[in-house]
Amino acid sequence: MSYNYLPLDRNHTDFQQVKNLLAHNQMVSVTFDAHDRINRCREYLDKKMEEPDALYYGINTGFGYLQHVKIDKEQLVQLQENLLMSHACGMGEEVPKDIVKLMIMLKIKSLSYGHSGVQVDTVNRLMDMHNNDMLPVIYTQGSLGASGDLAPLSHLSLPLIGLGEVNFRGEKMPAAKALELMQWKPISLQSKEGLALINGTQFMSSYGLYNLVKAERLIKWANIIAAISFDAFDCVPDPFNEHIHAVRPHSGQVNTARRMRELLEGSDITTQPKVQVQDPYSFRCIPQVHGATADTVAYVQDIFIREINSVTDNPNIFPEEDLIVSGGNFHGQPLALGLDFLSIAIAELGSISERRTYQLISGLRLLPPFLVKNPGLHSGFMIPQYTAAGIVSENKQYCTPSSVDSIPSSNNQEDHVSMGANAAVKCKRVVDNVEKVLAIELLTAAQAIEFRRPSRTSDFLENILAEFRKEVSFNDADRILHDDMLKAVAFLQREFE
Repeated sequence: MSYNYLPLDRNHTDFQQVKNLLAHNQMVSVTFDAHDRINRCREYLDKKMEEPDALYYGINTGFGYLQHVKIDKEQLVQLQENLLMSHACGMGEEVPKDIVKLMIMLKIKSLSYGHSGVQVDTVNRLMDMHNNDMLPVIYTQGSLGASGDLAPLSHLSLPLIGLGEVNFRGEKMPAAKALELMQWKPISLQSKEGLALINGTQFMSSYGLYNLVKAERLIKWANIIAAISFDAFDCVPDPFNEHIHAVRPHSGQVNTARRMRELLEGSDITTQPKVQVQDPYSFRCIPQVHGATADTVAYVQDIFIREINSVTDNPNIFPEEDLIVSGGNFHGQPLALGLDFLSIAIAELGSISERRTYQLISGLRLLPPFLVKNPGLHSGFMIPQYTAAGIVSENKQYCTPSSVDSIPSSNNQEDHVSMGANAAVKCKRVVDNVEKVLAIELLTAAQAIEFRRPSRTSDFLENILAEFRKEVSFNDADRILHDDMLKAVAFLQREFE
């Protein structure tokens, strides 16, 4: 598979392609098939608009509650530009660069099916913006997750007509200036185009994919870190026995137990005799807890991959069937539910991680209190656990579902919304928080396992620890642990297989 560009058309885009796009800063390209389908749809729509009695929602009518207002043919271009300007009402923090790039890619992908009525020039400009890192300034607040992500996608689309702001060449600037630098003329939007651009679920979908990519990495790290903690706490390996999981064969649980056996294979600590019969749940139930999270991530990933291989604007145009049909594919309910579920599942990785951290500093299993050689004079690892506990508690608050909420809008025309955009943004906060909690566990477990020397854990885990020690040294006496914690977070942003 080429890492140079990602082709976009009606062919299936999979999760690995999304990961490659992020990891390799790929460019995107619209295929000849997509180009032809977009052209045919646009030509069909232009012919339909020549009919004297043509009346199609959002194409030659007002929007939302104003659907009954017919717009004169001479005003259709102004209608589309007015739509972008009036709906660009975002507030809050700026959307991160990687997520903005995903939004542009996914908008192109949805338009490439040829059911949206846009011009090829519009799609090509989106492609050029992506490939030249001309990234619209978009805000996290403003979408209700139905009627599409109207406000965020309006901010994404404003630069097409020379309005709004972009991040380009290392600075934030008016889009008009960026277009001038590239010698690009603003796009003159035709009928339906504004609505096609801002109707859709690309804000929710992009956040979801970003969260899923990061969640996949954190699950891998959670197992590795848990294995280090497992040996640092001198645990009994029986809970990973394959026969236990064969009689409760949830795939995530079975796979996690197998992974834990692999990670601990060859460990001197694991095989040495134990005093205790069994261990606390945070160690004994790693397969059950981590595995359930893995299963949830796989389930949510399936939702999002199906979504990005879909057309989510409105109305939809079917030239072959001679149909223009208004519906509700912009409604983000599947995504909102999935994002809420993902938040809960990932938060549990942090919750059980913090409990392992607590056990390691508690002065049990011949480990010194707070993992420091002279407790009392030194506080050691007392307070990183406080931080982890506070973050875990914060995540519990973020895990209140967004999808159970709805507020009517557009004079009650849009009377049930998904709140999927809120679910998407807070899910990212949960995922980012779990990364911090796991980093604190790694910092703690690496300290704890030094008190097991000269015994060694597995070769794989010893390699991880050796790499970590290049960044963070053993803690002999109190120092500013904030710095160590930040280094641990950065360490988790590396890939280890």
